[in-house]
Amino acid sequence: MIENYKDIEAKMFHFEKWIANTDNKFLKIEFEDLLLKSGFTTVNFVEYYFPVKGYTCVWVLAESHLAIHTFPSRDQTYIQISSCNKAKLNTFKSLLSSKFSEV
Repeated sequence: MIENYKDIEAKMFHFEKWIANTDNKFLKIEFEDLLLKSGFTTVNFVEYYFPVKGYTCVWVLAESHLAIHTFPSRDQTYIQISSCNKAKLNTFKSLLSSKFSEV
């Protein structure tokens, strides 16, 4: 497989948000869909289920990363995404706000 290299300016854009959903299976499916619809390229995915409560997952993106951390005892999930592609991040933010209510 031949990879195309695109020289970009060393700039990062960040976004974080708390949402009111802690269903890890639902979150995984929905955020994979949001990343795809936003044009991001996933290069890896890692998840961890905490023994008592909670879930953390990270998508490593060609454009940086998305991390999700659930806090079921508070009915809240923390979303944090960083990207070197502002347009894709803006699309992601727009799609996210239409799907999830903020805490």
